[in-house]
Amino acid sequence: MELSMMLDYAGDPRRAADEAAALESAGLDAVWVAEAWGFDSPTIMGYLAARTERLKIGSAVLNVYSRTPGLIAQTAAGLDAVSGGRAMLGLGASGPQVVEGWHGRPYDKPLGRTRETVELCRRIWRRETIDHHGITDMPLPPEKGGRHGKPLKILTRPVRDAIPVYVASLGPANVRLTAEIADGWLPTLFIPEKARAVWGAPLAEGAAARSPDLGPLQTVAGGLLAIGADAAAVRDLARPQIALYVGGMGAVGKNFYNDLAVAYGYEEEARRIQELYLSGRKRDAAAAVPDEFCELMTLCGPEGYVRDRVEAFREAGVTMLDVTPVGPDPARLIETVKNWL
Repeated sequence: MELSMMLDYAGDPRRAADEAAALESAGLDAVWVAEAWGFDSPTIMGYLAARTERLKIGSAVLNVYSRTPGLIAQTAAGLDAVSGGRAMLGLGASGPQVVEGWHGRPYDKPLGRTRETVELCRRIWRRETIDHHGITDMPLPPEKGGRHGKPLKILTRPVRDAIPVYVASLGPANVRLTAEIADGWLPTLFIPEKARAVWGAPLAEGAAARSPDLGPLQTVAGGLLAIGADAAAVRDLARPQIALYVGGMGAVGKNFYNDLAVAYGYEEEARRIQELYLSGRKRDAAAAVPDEFCELMTLCGPEGYVRDRVEAFREAGVTMLDVTPVGPDPARLIETVKNWL
């Protein structure tokens, strides 16, 4: 099992990147850079590549609407080049509020767009000449306004012809697709004890259609990390994030994270969290998050307890434990957990 962390995308990106780089020597294996509707992740990933020597660097995630498949492939190849082969491409459909509200694109065909983007990226990295017509046309045909385009292949030679592709997915159909075509899976709000009941069937169905050339599906999940006699109190720091996702990441009936909370068995609590959050009562929404939810998606407590949590994530199929160290000495926390893996 590898160890990674998610870069804080809401604060100072240079400071966050410098902190991540400082954890490289403590044993951190990878860092993921979110984008949402804040700073773009490729710029920060390039900065990380210059600040580090060994860390794998991944996007978590680039949505498949705001950039063309060709540009996504170029971005990943560029990061792989400047990092010396350390890039990971995290993709996702995002959600209607971001895609339509921020990027001004219709939120249509999320599964088809994801499949097509993954396929085209891999073909581009292999330096194939691309003549593809689907959701995306490469080149644009005359009947759609094209006049001068011709099939092209990437001008430069990628460092690797197979950059690892991770897909962020939650719903059954999207998880099934992920298990079929992706190198790795990026679930959100992952509870290891409940994962099999929610995702076991679609993961198995996708695996049945998976090419043997891809190898086993990698899974990235984890949560807040704190070790000590009083560390259990740190779990409460997860409340605002859970409330944001379950309550605020989408409208009523169009929130994938709320659907996940319902699938976990928190139906009434999920409804209440969303009701409070969308009415502007964010603190009340955070307070409404069940204690069990906070506990099961974090790794906070005495050392023996945290070791048990690590094993719970491992037994649930997690191959890269993604943690957010909390405390005065994050390097010690990373080093401690790395020694257990």
